[in-house]
Amino acid sequence: PRRVSDEGAVVVLIGAPGAGKTRTGKRVARLLGVPFIDTDKRIVAAHGPIATIFEDHGEPHFRSIERETVAEALRERAVVTLGGGAVLDPRTQADLAEKRVVQLTVSAAAVEKRIATGKRPLLKDGIDAWTAIVTARQPIYDRLSQLSVDTSRQPLDRVAQRIVNWLEKQD
Repeated sequence: PRRVSDEGAVVVLIGAPGAGKTRTGKRVARLLGVPFIDTDKRIVAAHGPIATIFEDHGEPHFRSIERETVAEALRERAVVTLGGGAVLDPRTQADLAEKRVVQLTVSAAAVEKRIATGKRPLLKDGIDAWTAIVTARQPIYDRLSQLSVDTSRQPLDRVAQRIVNWLEKQD
């Protein structure tokens, strides 16, 4: 078993866009009685909508902001959720090697309704874009996570409880 740091994030949720990381993370934080940090929400609060950052400054600029935000969040004692692409940064991958990381997965059929909001710049081309992104990132998600939970057909309260149960067994 790899050495996990007791400093910083209690657990980090990663995975495909639309897998339910934010909604699950809030539930896990509530069950554990710790703060919740959504790195995308922090970026929006400090820099404005992510789609606008992409349009005005491009993806590399967004990824740079994201990297700083993620590094900061991982130092805090909280449940932390990362945007789907945050794991692409090698420094973030290195940071996550010392954390408890849970991957949330979701089927294409289940995610289709969830991503139809238009708020996700890389998914403006719909389910085909989602499938391509997830396929490309899957090996990274798999390598970084110690637990994977599919959110396609189960209530997020059950997903959250499963994560909490797993965390309790880790100590």
